[in-house]
Amino acid sequence: MKTNYNLALAVLAGVSIGLAAAQVIHAQQVKAPPAYVIAEVDKDPAKTQDPAASQRYAEEAPKTLALFNGQYLARAGGARIQALEGEAPKGYIVVIGFESVEKARGWYYSPAYEAIKAIRQNSTKSRIYIVEGDSAR
Repeated sequence: MKTNYNLALAVLAGVSIGLAAAQVIHAQQVKAPPAYVIAEVDKDPAKTQDPAASQRYAEEAPKTLALFNGQYLARAGGARIQALEGEAPKGYIVVIGFESVEKARGWYYSPAYEAIKAIRQNSTKSRIYIVEGDSAR
């Protein structure tokens, strides 16, 4: 009788450990949905245009993405944007892809990007969004 009890406990413990391991493996396989930073940037004639500062921002911004695995997916302005409904932006659109919302936020608030963010803010009028992508992809 004691042998059956010990065997039952061993089987129960094995099943419990197996279920716990399966949950851990499943949790590791669940991938966060991608995220996209979308910027609509208008050239603001009311703000001082500084071509040297704009050039510096254009050179430095891509460098800030590497640590967060961000990639430019689109950078277009003018005739390269086709408005299907409503008016096209007067400046340009930028789309940057990230592995997750956390990576996108991490980039936006990173010391590297904080160091150059004011350049864009002082020379353009911008709207910046983080959009969570479809996790099924």
